[in-house]
Amino acid sequence: MSRSKRRAQIAEIAAEEFAAHGLHGASTEAIAKKAGISQAYVFRIFGTKKALFLELIQEAFGRVTEGMQKSAGADTGLTALSEMGQQYYDSLADRTNLLLQLQGLAACGDPEIQDAVRQSFGDMWTAVAGTTGLDPVTVKTFLAYGMLLNSGAAMDVEALDEEWAEGIRTRIRPDLFRHITGETNQ
Repeated sequence: MSRSKRRAQIAEIAAEEFAAHGLHGASTEAIAKKAGISQAYVFRIFGTKKALFLELIQEAFGRVTEGMQKSAGADTGLTALSEMGQQYYDSLADRTNLLLQLQGLAACGDPEIQDAVRQSFGDMWTAVAGTTGLDPVTVKTFLAYGMLLNSGAAMDVEALDEEWAEGIRTRIRPDLFRHITGETNQ
């Protein structure tokens, strides 16, 4: 197997391990064993466990950000925001990617991880604001709804028959954000 293919294989296995167990609970030994390689080889390719984790969480945020930008296409304003919201909702099906983002947020006690997560989240904010051209209150509200959807997906509310879970599952209508703007919240 080529080095690039092996790297991709290790990253995929590590993403699942970190998503399930976080930075400190994940085991490079388990990653190596699943990949059929030595633990030393994992370190040879990625340097450190934290470097591997950082790369994976940045990619997880990046996939969502790029997906939202692509879904908006040339649209702007609330139309673009609606398209981004639909893509974001659909991206929650990738449980590993979702949990990697949450594990990144949970590990923000480490300054290096905090910096990487801040940068990744800042990139997401900039992409939404820049693509839509909407004000900060609307962007903040959109991303806040996204964090609620992340929490619901992490808890697998789809599997629950509870009133509160149904509330979280409720789809957001495209024109919800029409009344949540800087102009109406001053």
